[in-house]
Amino acid sequence: MVFSSLLFLFRFLPITMLAYYLLPKKMHNLVLFIASLIFYAWGEPVYVVLILFSTVLDYCCGWFVHAMQEKGQSNKAKLGVLVSAVVNLGLLGFFKYANFLLRTIHTITGLSVPVLHLALPIGISFYTFQTMSYTIDVYRKDAPVQKNFIAFGAYVSLFPQLIAGPIIRYKDLADQMIDRTFSLDLFTMGVMRFIVGLGKKVLIANQVGALWHQIAKMGGGLTTATSWIGILAYTLQIYFDFSGYSDMAIGLGGMFGFRFPENFNYPYESRSITEFWRRWHMTLGTWFKEYVYIPLGGNRKGFKRQMFNIAVVWILTGLWHGAYMNFVLWGVYYGVLLIIEKFLWKKYLSKVPAVFQHIFTMFFVMIGWSLFCYQDMAHANAYFNALFFHAHAGLFNRETLYLLSSYGALLIIGCIGSLSIVKKVVNRLFFTKETTFGYLLKSAFVVLIFGACLAMLVNSSYNPFLYFRF
Repeated sequence: MVFSSLLFLFRFLPITMLAYYLLPKKMHNLVLFIASLIFYAWGEPVYVVLILFSTVLDYCCGWFVHAMQEKGQSNKAKLGVLVSAVVNLGLLGFFKYANFLLRTIHTITGLSVPVLHLALPIGISFYTFQTMSYTIDVYRKDAPVQKNFIAFGAYVSLFPQLIAGPIIRYKDLADQMIDRTFSLDLFTMGVMRFIVGLGKKVLIANQVGALWHQIAKMGGGLTTATSWIGILAYTLQIYFDFSGYSDMAIGLGGMFGFRFPENFNYPYESRSITEFWRRWHMTLGTWFKEYVYIPLGGNRKGFKRQMFNIAVVWILTGLWHGAYMNFVLWGVYYGVLLIIEKFLWKKYLSKVPAVFQHIFTMFFVMIGWSLFCYQDMAHANAYFNALFFHAHAGLFNRETLYLLSSYGALLIIGCIGSLSIVKKVVNRLFFTKETTFGYLLKSAFVVLIFGACLAMLVNSSYNPFLYFRF
Protein backbone atom coordinates (compact mmCIF):
# COMPACT_ATOMS: atom_id res chain seq x y z
CA MET A 1 0.00 0.00 0.00
CA VAL A 2 1.03 3.61 -0.50
CA PHE A 3 0.50 4.39 3.19
CA SER A 4 0.19 1.85 5.94
CA SER A 5 -3.41 1.92 7.11
CA LEU A 6 -2.62 3.12 10.63
CA LEU A 7 -0.24 5.83 9.44
CA PHE A 8 -2.94 7.09 7.08
CA LEU A 9 -5.69 7.02 9.71
CA PHE A 10 -3.81 8.62 12.61
CA ARG A 11 -1.27 10.93 10.98
CA PHE A 12 -1.81 11.81 7.35
CA LEU A 13 -5.60 12.21 7.40
CA PRO A 14 -5.89 14.24 10.65
CA ILE A 15 -3.04 16.59 9.66
CA THR A 16 -4.53 17.10 6.18
CA MET A 17 -8.00 17.80 7.59
CA LEU A 18 -6.67 20.25 10.17
CA ALA A 19 -4.80 22.18 7.48
CA TYR A 20 -7.83 22.05 5.18
CA TYR A 21 -10.34 23.42 7.67
CA LEU A 22 -8.06 25.85 9.56
CA LEU A 23 -6.78 27.62 6.44
CA PRO A 24 -8.94 30.00 4.38
CA LYS A 25 -11.31 28.51 1.81
CA LYS A 26 -9.26 29.89 -1.09
CA MET A 27 -6.39 27.62 -0.02
CA HIS A 28 -8.41 24.40 0.16
CA ASN A 29 -7.44 23.18 -3.32
CA LEU A 30 -3.78 23.93 -2.61
CA VAL A 31 -3.93 21.87 0.60
CA LEU A 32 -5.50 18.96 -1.29
CA PHE A 33 -2.99 19.23 -4.15
CA ILE A 34 0.04 19.20 -1.84
CA ALA A 35 -1.40 16.48 0.41
CA SER A 36 -2.26 14.31 -2.59
CA LEU A 37 1.27 14.57 -4.00
CA ILE A 38 2.72 13.65 -0.59
CA PHE A 39 0.30 10.72 -0.42
CA TYR A 40 1.39 9.48 -3.84
CA ALA A 41 5.10 10.13 -3.24
CA TRP A 42 5.08 8.12 -0.01
CA GLY A 43 5.12 4.89 -2.01
CA GLU A 44 6.53 5.97 -5.39
CA PRO A 45 8.42 9.30 -5.21
CA VAL A 46 9.85 8.92 -8.72
CA TYR A 47 6.43 8.66 -10.35
CA VAL A 48 5.25 11.95 -8.86
CA VAL A 49 7.03 13.44 -11.87
CA LEU A 50 4.78 11.36 -14.13
CA ILE A 51 1.51 12.48 -12.56
CA LEU A 52 2.72 16.11 -12.57
CA PHE A 53 3.62 15.78 -16.25
CA SER A 54 0.14 14.43 -17.07
CA THR A 55 -1.39 17.28 -15.08
CA VAL A 56 0.60 19.98 -16.90
CA LEU A 57 0.00 18.33 -20.27
CA ASP A 58 -3.78 18.18 -19.98
CA TYR A 59 -4.01 21.59 -18.34
CA CYS A 60 -2.22 23.05 -21.38
CA CYS A 61 -4.20 20.93 -23.85
CA GLY A 62 -7.45 22.08 -22.27
CA TRP A 63 -6.34 25.71 -22.56
CA PHE A 64 -5.35 25.17 -26.19
CA VAL A 65 -8.66 23.47 -27.07
CA HIS A 66 -10.64 26.28 -25.44
CA ALA A 67 -8.58 29.02 -27.12
CA MET A 68 -8.95 27.46 -30.57
CA GLN A 69 -12.70 27.02 -30.12
CA GLU A 70 -12.99 30.65 -29.08
CA LYS A 71 -11.34 31.56 -32.39
CA GLY A 72 -13.61 29.22 -34.31
CA GLN A 73 -10.72 26.96 -35.33
CA SER A 74 -12.23 23.55 -34.49
CA ASN A 75 -9.62 21.57 -36.46
CA LYS A 76 -6.83 23.03 -34.34
CA ALA A 77 -8.91 22.33 -31.23
CA LYS A 78 -9.02 18.66 -32.28
CA LEU A 79 -5.22 18.73 -32.33
CA GLY A 80 -5.21 19.48 -28.61
CA VAL A 81 -7.45 16.48 -27.93
CA LEU A 82 -5.25 14.31 -30.14
CA VAL A 83 -2.04 15.35 -28.34
CA SER A 84 -3.67 14.64 -24.98
CA ALA A 85 -4.89 11.20 -26.05
CA VAL A 86 -1.66 10.14 -27.78
CA VAL A 87 0.66 11.23 -24.97
CA ASN A 88 -1.52 9.93 -22.14
CA LEU A 89 -2.20 6.59 -23.82
CA GLY A 90 1.45 6.41 -24.87
CA LEU A 91 2.58 6.75 -21.25
CA LEU A 92 0.00 4.24 -20.08
CA GLY A 93 0.99 1.87 -22.87
CA PHE A 94 4.71 2.14 -22.16
CA PHE A 95 4.54 1.59 -18.41
CA LYS A 96 1.71 -0.93 -18.38
CA TYR A 97 1.93 -2.83 -21.67
CA ALA A 98 5.56 -2.71 -22.89
CA ASN A 99 6.46 -5.92 -21.05
CA PHE A 100 3.24 -7.58 -22.24
CA LEU A 101 4.18 -6.79 -25.84
CA LEU A 102 7.73 -8.09 -25.34
CA ARG A 103 6.45 -11.31 -23.72
CA THR A 104 4.01 -11.80 -26.61
CA ILE A 105 6.80 -11.35 -29.18
CA HIS A 106 8.89 -13.92 -27.31
CA THR A 107 5.97 -16.40 -27.22
CA ILE A 108 5.18 -16.02 -30.92
CA THR A 109 8.69 -15.85 -32.35
CA GLY A 110 10.80 -17.60 -29.73
CA LEU A 111 13.23 -14.69 -29.77
CA SER A 112 15.03 -13.86 -26.55
CA VAL A 113 13.57 -10.42 -25.82
CA PRO A 114 14.75 -8.62 -22.66
CA VAL A 115 12.01 -7.48 -20.27
CA LEU A 116 12.12 -3.86 -19.10
CA HIS A 117 11.34 -4.59 -15.41
CA LEU A 118 9.39 -1.35 -15.05
CA ALA A 119 7.42 -0.83 -11.86
CA LEU A 120 3.81 0.03 -12.70
CA PRO A 121 2.95 3.52 -11.42
CA ILE A 122 0.14 3.04 -8.90
CA GLY A 123 -3.22 4.30 -10.16
CA ILE A 124 -1.97 5.24 -13.65
CA SER A 125 -4.99 3.60 -15.30
CA PHE A 126 -7.33 5.69 -13.15
CA TYR A 127 -5.74 9.13 -13.38
CA THR A 128 -4.92 8.72 -17.11
CA PHE A 129 -8.62 8.24 -17.89
CA GLN A 130 -9.50 11.21 -15.68
CA THR A 131 -7.06 13.62 -17.32
CA MET A 132 -8.16 12.51 -20.79
CA SER A 133 -11.80 13.06 -19.89
CA TYR A 134 -11.01 16.69 -19.05
CA THR A 135 -9.63 17.57 -22.48
CA ILE A 136 -12.44 15.69 -24.24
CA ASP A 137 -15.12 17.33 -22.08
CA VAL A 138 -13.69 20.80 -22.78
CA TYR A 139 -13.68 20.04 -26.52
CA ARG A 140 -17.28 18.81 -26.40
CA LYS A 141 -18.20 21.87 -24.29
CA ASP A 142 -19.54 19.54 -21.63
CA ALA A 143 -17.30 21.24 -19.06
CA PRO A 144 -15.66 24.68 -18.72
CA VAL A 145 -11.93 25.06 -19.13
CA GLN A 146 -10.16 25.17 -15.76
CA LYS A 147 -7.94 28.24 -15.68
CA ASN A 148 -6.61 27.65 -12.18
CA PHE A 149 -3.72 25.16 -12.30
CA ILE A 150 -3.92 24.36 -8.57
CA ALA A 151 -7.61 23.48 -8.87
CA PHE A 152 -6.92 21.27 -11.88
CA GLY A 153 -3.95 19.65 -10.14
CA ALA A 154 -6.12 18.92 -7.12
CA TYR A 155 -8.69 17.25 -9.41
CA VAL A 156 -6.11 15.00 -11.09
CA SER A 157 -4.27 13.96 -7.92
CA LEU A 158 -7.17 13.97 -5.43
CA PHE A 159 -5.92 11.42 -2.90
CA PRO A 160 -9.26 9.91 -1.75
CA GLN A 161 -9.72 8.24 -5.14
CA LEU A 162 -6.32 8.66 -6.80
CA ILE A 163 -5.05 5.09 -6.78
CA ALA A 164 -8.16 2.93 -7.14
CA GLY A 165 -11.06 5.06 -8.30
CA PRO A 166 -13.88 5.67 -8.74
CA ILE A 167 -12.99 7.21 -12.12
CA ILE A 168 -14.37 10.74 -11.90
CA ARG A 169 -14.92 12.59 -15.15
CA TYR A 170 -14.01 16.25 -14.97
CA LYS A 171 -17.52 17.40 -15.88
CA ASP A 172 -18.85 15.62 -12.77
CA LEU A 173 -16.52 17.59 -10.51
CA ALA A 174 -15.98 20.88 -12.36
CA ASP A 175 -18.32 22.99 -10.21
CA GLN A 176 -17.10 21.38 -7.00
CA MET A 177 -13.48 22.25 -7.79
CA ILE A 178 -14.50 25.91 -7.85
CA ASP A 179 -16.89 26.04 -4.93
CA ARG A 180 -17.57 23.57 -2.12
CA THR A 181 -19.68 24.39 0.91
CA PHE A 182 -18.99 22.78 4.27
CA SER A 183 -21.91 20.74 5.51
CA LEU A 184 -22.00 18.91 8.83
CA ASP A 185 -24.44 16.39 7.33
CA LEU A 186 -22.11 15.72 4.39
CA PHE A 187 -19.10 15.43 6.69
CA THR A 188 -20.96 13.03 9.00
CA MET A 189 -22.10 10.96 6.01
CA GLY A 190 -18.51 10.91 4.82
CA VAL A 191 -17.18 9.61 8.14
CA MET A 192 -19.80 6.87 8.29
CA ARG A 193 -19.33 5.88 4.65
CA PHE A 194 -15.57 5.73 5.14
CA ILE A 195 -15.88 3.46 8.20
CA VAL A 196 -18.37 1.18 6.44
CA GLY A 197 -15.92 0.88 3.53
CA LEU A 198 -13.06 0.19 5.93
CA GLY A 199 -15.20 -2.52 7.55
CA LYS A 200 -15.90 -4.12 4.17
CA LYS A 201 -12.22 -4.18 3.42
CA VAL A 202 -10.73 -5.23 6.74
CA LEU A 203 -13.46 -7.38 8.29
CA ILE A 204 -14.63 -9.24 5.20
CA ALA A 205 -12.35 -8.82 2.14
CA ASN A 206 -9.14 -9.53 4.03
CA GLN A 207 -10.59 -12.57 5.76
CA VAL A 208 -12.07 -14.26 2.68
CA GLY A 209 -8.93 -13.20 0.81
CA ALA A 210 -6.85 -15.22 3.27
CA LEU A 211 -9.06 -18.23 2.49
CA TRP A 212 -8.62 -17.72 -1.25
CA HIS A 213 -4.86 -17.33 -0.83
CA GLN A 214 -4.73 -20.61 1.12
CA ILE A 215 -6.73 -22.50 -1.53
CA ALA A 216 -4.84 -20.98 -4.47
CA LYS A 217 -1.59 -22.43 -3.10
CA MET A 218 -2.91 -26.01 -3.00
CA GLY A 219 -2.15 -26.71 -6.66
CA GLY A 220 -2.71 -30.39 -7.49
CA GLY A 221 -4.28 -31.03 -4.09
CA LEU A 222 -7.48 -29.22 -5.05
CA THR A 223 -10.77 -31.06 -4.95
CA THR A 224 -13.70 -29.85 -7.03
CA ALA A 225 -15.61 -28.69 -3.94
CA THR A 226 -12.53 -26.89 -2.59
CA SER A 227 -12.00 -25.12 -5.90
CA TRP A 228 -15.59 -23.81 -5.80
CA ILE A 229 -15.10 -22.66 -2.21
CA GLY A 230 -11.97 -20.85 -3.40
CA ILE A 231 -13.66 -19.09 -6.29
CA LEU A 232 -16.55 -18.10 -4.01
CA ALA A 233 -13.98 -16.63 -1.61
CA TYR A 234 -12.33 -14.69 -4.45
CA THR A 235 -15.74 -13.52 -5.71
CA LEU A 236 -16.45 -12.06 -2.29
CA GLN A 237 -12.93 -10.72 -1.79
CA ILE A 238 -12.82 -8.71 -4.99
CA TYR A 239 -16.27 -7.23 -4.35
CA PHE A 240 -15.68 -6.21 -0.74
CA ASP A 241 -12.13 -5.07 -1.52
CA PHE A 242 -13.05 -2.78 -4.40
CA SER A 243 -16.48 -1.64 -3.21
CA GLY A 244 -14.95 -1.06 0.22
CA TYR A 245 -12.26 1.15 -1.28
CA SER A 246 -14.91 3.00 -3.33
CA ASP A 247 -16.95 3.58 -0.16
CA MET A 248 -13.85 4.91 1.60
CA ALA A 249 -13.11 7.21 -1.35
CA ILE A 250 -16.69 8.53 -1.43
CA GLY A 251 -16.60 8.96 2.35
CA LEU A 252 -13.29 10.84 2.28
CA GLY A 253 -14.66 13.02 -0.51
CA GLY A 254 -17.66 13.88 1.67
CA MET A 255 -15.35 14.81 4.55
CA PHE A 256 -13.69 17.37 2.25
CA GLY A 257 -16.95 18.65 0.76
CA PHE A 258 -17.09 16.57 -2.44
CA ARG A 259 -19.88 14.39 -3.78
CA PHE A 260 -18.30 11.58 -5.82
CA PRO A 261 -20.33 9.32 -8.12
CA GLU A 262 -21.28 5.86 -6.93
CA ASN A 263 -19.19 2.97 -8.23
CA PHE A 264 -21.19 -0.10 -7.12
CA ASN A 265 -24.87 -0.91 -6.77
CA TYR A 266 -25.03 -4.44 -5.32
CA PRO A 267 -23.88 -6.17 -8.53
CA TYR A 268 -24.28 -9.66 -7.07
CA GLU A 269 -28.05 -9.11 -7.03
CA SER A 270 -28.07 -8.92 -10.83
CA ARG A 271 -30.33 -11.11 -12.95
CA SER A 272 -28.35 -10.78 -16.17
CA ILE A 273 -24.79 -10.13 -17.31
CA THR A 274 -25.91 -6.79 -18.75
CA GLU A 275 -27.35 -5.77 -15.39
CA PHE A 276 -24.20 -6.95 -13.62
CA TRP A 277 -22.09 -4.55 -15.67
CA ARG A 278 -24.50 -1.72 -15.00
CA ARG A 279 -23.91 -2.27 -11.30
CA TRP A 280 -20.17 -3.20 -11.15
CA HIS A 281 -17.45 -0.53 -11.42
CA MET A 282 -20.04 1.85 -12.86
CA THR A 283 -17.64 4.73 -13.42
CA LEU A 284 -15.40 2.59 -15.66
CA GLY A 285 -18.41 1.38 -17.64
CA THR A 286 -19.61 4.96 -18.06
CA TRP A 287 -16.16 6.08 -19.21
CA PHE A 288 -15.93 3.40 -21.92
CA LYS A 289 -19.51 4.06 -23.01
CA GLU A 290 -19.06 7.83 -23.36
CA TYR A 291 -15.52 7.97 -24.72
CA VAL A 292 -15.26 4.74 -26.75
CA TYR A 293 -18.55 2.94 -27.47
CA ILE A 294 -20.69 5.96 -28.47
CA PRO A 295 -17.91 7.68 -30.51
CA LEU A 296 -17.43 4.40 -32.43
CA GLY A 297 -21.10 4.52 -33.36
CA GLY A 298 -22.70 2.62 -30.50
CA ASN A 299 -25.77 0.77 -31.74
CA ARG A 300 -26.60 3.36 -34.39
CA LYS A 301 -24.78 1.85 -37.39
CA GLY A 302 -26.26 -1.59 -37.77
CA PHE A 303 -25.82 -5.02 -36.24
CA LYS A 304 -22.30 -5.80 -37.50
CA ARG A 305 -20.91 -2.45 -36.41
CA GLN A 306 -22.52 -2.82 -33.00
CA MET A 307 -20.88 -6.22 -32.57
CA PHE A 308 -17.53 -4.70 -33.53
CA ASN A 309 -18.01 -1.83 -31.07
CA ILE A 310 -18.88 -4.20 -28.22
CA ALA A 311 -15.83 -6.34 -29.04
CA VAL A 312 -13.51 -3.30 -29.03
CA VAL A 313 -14.89 -2.03 -25.72
CA TRP A 314 -14.50 -5.37 -23.97
CA ILE A 315 -11.02 -6.13 -25.27
CA LEU A 316 -10.00 -2.68 -24.03
CA THR A 317 -11.78 -3.29 -20.71
CA GLY A 318 -9.80 -6.49 -20.27
CA LEU A 319 -6.52 -4.79 -21.16
CA TRP A 320 -7.31 -1.87 -18.86
CA HIS A 321 -7.27 -4.27 -15.93
CA GLY A 322 -3.83 -5.63 -16.69
CA ALA A 323 -1.15 -6.53 -19.22
CA TYR A 324 -1.61 -10.28 -19.12
CA MET A 325 -3.38 -12.70 -21.42
CA ASN A 326 -5.90 -13.72 -18.74
CA PHE A 327 -7.28 -10.17 -18.65
CA VAL A 328 -7.64 -10.13 -22.44
CA LEU A 329 -9.48 -13.47 -22.31
CA TRP A 330 -11.62 -12.15 -19.46
CA GLY A 331 -12.62 -9.15 -21.57
CA VAL A 332 -13.35 -11.37 -24.59
CA TYR A 333 -15.36 -13.69 -22.33
CA TYR A 334 -17.66 -10.88 -21.23
CA GLY A 335 -17.90 -9.41 -24.71
CA VAL A 336 -19.09 -12.76 -26.07
CA LEU A 337 -21.48 -13.29 -23.13
CA LEU A 338 -23.05 -9.87 -23.57
CA ILE A 339 -23.52 -10.37 -27.32
CA ILE A 340 -25.09 -13.82 -26.82
CA GLU A 341 -27.30 -12.51 -24.02
CA LYS A 342 -28.43 -9.49 -26.00
CA PHE A 343 -29.43 -11.42 -29.10
CA LEU A 344 -30.29 -14.90 -27.79
CA TRP A 345 -30.61 -15.45 -24.04
CA LYS A 346 -32.44 -12.30 -23.06
CA LYS A 347 -35.92 -13.23 -24.33
CA TYR A 348 -35.73 -16.69 -22.74
CA LEU A 349 -34.02 -15.67 -19.50
CA SER A 350 -36.64 -13.03 -18.75
CA LYS A 351 -39.35 -15.72 -18.65
CA VAL A 352 -37.85 -17.87 -15.88
CA PRO A 353 -38.26 -17.11 -12.14
CA ALA A 354 -36.01 -14.36 -10.76
CA VAL A 355 -34.07 -16.75 -8.51
CA PHE A 356 -32.96 -18.81 -11.52
CA GLN A 357 -31.99 -15.66 -13.41
CA HIS A 358 -29.83 -14.71 -10.43
CA ILE A 359 -28.20 -18.16 -10.13
CA PHE A 360 -27.58 -18.25 -13.89
CA THR A 361 -25.90 -14.83 -13.80
CA MET A 362 -23.75 -15.53 -10.75
CA PHE A 363 -22.55 -18.82 -12.24
CA PHE A 364 -21.08 -16.97 -15.22
CA VAL A 365 -19.74 -14.16 -13.03
CA MET A 366 -17.84 -16.67 -10.88
CA ILE A 367 -16.47 -18.41 -13.96
CA GLY A 368 -15.30 -14.99 -15.11
CA TRP A 369 -13.45 -14.43 -11.82
CA SER A 370 -11.71 -17.80 -12.29
CA LEU A 371 -10.23 -16.33 -15.49
CA PHE A 372 -9.45 -13.02 -13.84
CA CYS A 373 -7.61 -14.21 -10.74
CA TYR A 374 -4.65 -16.06 -12.32
CA GLN A 375 -2.08 -14.25 -14.46
CA ASP A 376 -0.30 -17.54 -15.16
CA MET A 377 -2.46 -19.30 -17.77
CA ALA A 378 -1.18 -22.77 -16.81
CA HIS A 379 -2.39 -22.24 -13.23
CA ALA A 380 -5.65 -20.77 -14.53
CA ASN A 381 -6.22 -23.82 -16.73
CA ALA A 382 -5.52 -26.23 -13.85
CA TYR A 383 -7.91 -24.37 -11.57
CA PHE A 384 -10.59 -24.22 -14.27
CA ASN A 385 -10.30 -27.99 -14.74
CA ALA A 386 -10.68 -28.52 -10.99
CA LEU A 387 -13.93 -26.55 -11.05
CA PHE A 388 -15.49 -29.01 -13.47
CA PHE A 389 -14.81 -32.44 -11.98
CA HIS A 390 -11.31 -32.92 -13.35
CA ALA A 391 -9.59 -32.45 -10.00
CA HIS A 392 -6.92 -35.05 -9.25
CA ALA A 393 -7.98 -35.10 -5.59
CA GLY A 394 -11.61 -35.92 -6.37
CA LEU A 395 -14.86 -34.20 -5.41
CA PHE A 396 -14.02 -33.40 -1.77
CA ASN A 397 -11.79 -34.54 1.08
CA ARG A 398 -11.05 -33.81 4.74
CA GLU A 399 -9.39 -30.51 3.82
CA THR A 400 -12.63 -29.44 2.13
CA LEU A 401 -14.65 -30.24 5.25
CA TYR A 402 -12.08 -28.42 7.43
CA LEU A 403 -12.29 -25.28 5.27
CA LEU A 404 -16.08 -25.36 5.36
CA SER A 405 -16.16 -25.72 9.14
CA SER A 406 -13.56 -22.96 9.58
CA TYR A 407 -14.81 -20.44 7.03
CA GLY A 408 -18.43 -21.44 6.37
CA ALA A 409 -19.91 -18.78 8.65
CA LEU A 410 -17.66 -16.09 7.10
CA LEU A 411 -18.70 -17.07 3.57
CA ILE A 412 -22.37 -16.92 4.54
CA ILE A 413 -21.85 -13.49 6.12
CA GLY A 414 -20.05 -12.34 2.97
CA CYS A 415 -22.84 -13.59 0.69
CA ILE A 416 -25.52 -11.89 2.79
CA GLY A 417 -23.40 -8.75 3.13
CA SER A 418 -23.13 -8.39 -0.64
CA LEU A 419 -26.91 -7.95 -0.88
CA SER A 420 -28.93 -4.78 -0.31
CA ILE A 421 -31.01 -6.40 2.43
CA VAL A 422 -28.24 -5.63 4.95
CA LYS A 423 -28.31 -1.92 4.12
CA LYS A 424 -32.10 -1.85 4.38
CA VAL A 425 -32.08 -3.55 7.80
CA VAL A 426 -29.26 -1.35 9.14
CA ASN A 427 -30.97 1.81 7.89
CA ARG A 428 -34.25 0.75 9.47
CA LEU A 429 -32.59 -0.03 12.80
CA PHE A 430 -30.10 2.85 13.05
CA PHE A 431 -30.64 5.57 10.49
CA THR A 432 -34.34 6.26 10.04
CA LYS A 433 -35.37 7.90 13.32
CA GLU A 434 -33.37 11.03 14.17
CA THR A 435 -33.93 10.70 17.91
CA THR A 436 -31.27 10.93 20.60
CA PHE A 437 -31.49 7.17 21.08
CA GLY A 438 -31.26 6.58 17.33
CA TYR A 439 -28.23 8.85 17.11
CA LEU A 440 -26.53 6.96 19.96
CA LEU A 441 -27.25 3.63 18.27
CA LYS A 442 -25.85 4.95 15.01
CA SER A 443 -22.70 6.23 16.71
CA ALA A 444 -22.21 3.00 18.62
CA PHE A 445 -22.60 0.98 15.41
CA VAL A 446 -19.94 3.03 13.61
CA VAL A 447 -17.57 3.01 16.59
CA LEU A 448 -17.94 -0.76 16.90
CA ILE A 449 -16.99 -1.28 13.25
CA PHE A 450 -14.05 1.12 13.53
CA GLY A 451 -12.79 -0.55 16.72
CA ALA A 452 -13.01 -4.00 15.14
CA CYS A 453 -11.11 -2.74 12.08
CA LEU A 454 -8.33 -1.26 14.23
CA ALA A 455 -7.98 -4.53 16.12
CA MET A 456 -7.69 -6.43 12.83
CA LEU A 457 -5.19 -3.97 11.35
CA VAL A 458 -2.95 -4.11 14.40
CA ASN A 459 -2.92 -7.90 14.53
CA SER A 460 -2.85 -8.78 10.82
CA SER A 461 -0.18 -8.39 8.16
CA TYR A 462 -2.48 -9.56 5.32
CA ASN A 463 -3.98 -6.36 3.92
CA PRO A 464 -3.83 -6.35 0.10
CA PHE A 465 -5.77 -3.92 -2.11
CA LEU A 466 -6.49 -5.86 -5.32
CA TYR A 467 -7.26 -2.84 -7.47
CA PHE A 468 -4.06 -0.96 -6.57
CA ARG A 469 -2.30 -3.03 -9.23
CA PHE A 470 -4.62 -1.86 -12.02
